Amino acid sequence: MSKYLDLTIPEIHELYVKKELTPSILLEEVFERIKARKSLNCLITCCQEEALERARELEKEEVGGLLWGIPILIKDNIVTKGIRTTCASKMLENFIPIYDAFVVEKIKKAGMILVGKTNMDEFAMGSTSETSYFGPPKNPWNEAYITGGSSGGNASAIAARIVPLSIGSDTGGSIRQPASYTGIVGMKPTYGRVSRYGLIAFASSLDQIGPMTRTVYENALLLNAIAGKDQNDLTSSSKEVEDYTALIGKDVRDLKIGIPSYLVSDVVSKEVSEVFNHVVNLLKKNGNTVELVDISYLKHAVSLYQIIAMGEASSNLARFDGVRYGYRTENPETIDALYEKTRSEGFGEEVKSRIMVGSSLLSGKNAKLYYDKALSIRDDMRESFLASFQKYDLLIAPTTTTPAYQLGEVMKDPLKTFMDDILVIPANMAGLPAMNLPAGFNQNHLPIGMQIIGAPFGEAKMYQLASFLEKELNLDLEGGRK
Repeated sequence: MSKYLDLTIPEIHELYVKKELTPSILLEEVFERIKARKSLNCLITCCQEEALERARELEKEEVGGLLWGIPILIKDNIVTKGIRTTCASKMLENFIPIYDAFVVEKIKKAGMILVGKTNMDEFAMGSTSETSYFGPPKNPWNEAYITGGSSGGNASAIAARIVPLSIGSDTGGSIRQPASYTGIVGMKPTYGRVSRYGLIAFASSLDQIGPMTRTVYENALLLNAIAGKDQNDLTSSSKEVEDYTALIGKDVRDLKIGIPSYLVSDVVSKEVSEVFNHVVNLLKKNGNTVELVDISYLKHAVSLYQIIAMGEASSNLARFDGVRYGYRTENPETIDALYEKTRSEGFGEEVKSRIMVGSSLLSGKNAKLYYDKALSIRDDMRESFLASFQKYDLLIAPTTTTPAYQLGEVMKDPLKTFMDDILVIPANMAGLPAMNLPAGFNQNHLPIGMQIIGAPFGEAKMYQLASFLEKELNLDLEGGRK
C-alpha cells in the first residue's frame, strides 16, 4: 500500500505540481484505507464513484491551491446535493438533499474531493456517538473504546489517517471532545464565522461548523477555505476573513494566558491534570504568564446548556413529521397517528428523550421560567468571558475530564455524558472560538487533549499558540493509524 496519505498537505501539493501524483491515485489509497479499517465504522456513506469522477474532472485542469485534490469527509448532518444525508437516524435513512450546504460549496470551489459522510450521534445528540442508528464508530487507538461525539466518525477517520481533512459540527463540544479522545486537532470557530446554511439544526443558537484535521497548520488551511459571510445565514458574520495560517510559527513569548479555575477543579482526573500541568509548565518556561481566572456561572454551564439545547432541539426537530420528507410510518389510520408513529418509530431513544424534555421546557410559563432565564444567565457568562480577554490573550484548559473510556459505559451510567462535556460546553454558551490540541497520553497510551479558547474572531492567535505547543510537545500520533 502506498503512503501518500501520511504526507503533509504541502508535500502532497508539491507532488501534484510536479505531476508525480494525481488525485485519482491518492483516492485509490483513501479507499484502500477505508476498506482496511472498515471495523472502525466511521463512515455512513462512501462516495467512491462520485469522488473518482470529481478527481477525473480536476485532472483536466491546472493544479490549484494547497487544498486542490485533497480528499475530505463531511459529518452526516451537513447536506450534500445528490448524496445521502442521514443524521445517523432512521428518520433520514434514505434522505437525498437537493442542494449543497455553504461549506460543501466552499470545499468544492477550493478543489477538495468529498469521499464520504461520517458516522455520528443521532441528530448530533450524544457525547460518545453510540446513539447512531448505524452503530457506534470505534476509536482507532483501541477499538474497544469510544471516539467521543457527536463528531465521532470524523475523529476516528482523521486519527486513522484515512483522510487528512474533515468538517464536523460542535453544539456543546462535539468537535473538541472527540478530537481529544482520538488525538487530533479540532476547532470550533466563533459563532457566525462559518455559515450554518445546510447544517441540519440541533440547537441553532449553539451549533457551529468547524474543521477537524491531523495538524494545526492543516486545520487553519481548512478554516481559511470554509469561513466567510453567507447571505443565506442571518447569523453569519460579515467580518473579513483573515489568513489563519499567518501567525503559525511566530514567537509566543510574553503571552498572558488565563486558566478558568472551575475547568481545572476536582472534576478533572489526575491523569488529565498531569498532562495539562506539563503544558502549563512548558508555557511558563518559555516566558509566558499563566494564572487562574474566575469566570462567572461556569459550574452551571451544563444545566444552562441542557435547557437551551433541548428547548431548541424540540423546536427544530418538529419538522420531521412524515409529511414532507424522511421516514413515514406505514398505513396510519389518522393524521395524528401519522405524526405519532412516524416520530416514535423514526427517532432513537436519546432523541425522543431530548424532544420531550425540550417540549416541556418551552410549554406555557416554563418558557419564561427556564428558557428565557437560561438565555439571560448565558449572556452574563459571555460578558464574564469577554472581560477576561481585557487582561489575557488566550484561555487554556483541559478538553475532557478523562481520556476515552470503553464502549457501553454510558449505557450503564447515563449521567456520565454530562461530565463528558462539562469543560467544552462553556465556549459554545459564550459563542467563543475554542480548539482541541493533542497534549499527551495516559498510561494506556490513549490520547489526552487540551483546549485553547480565544476572544471572538481570535482564531489566528489560537493557531499561533497551538502550533508552538504542537512543535514543543512533538507527540507521536501515529498510533491511531496502525
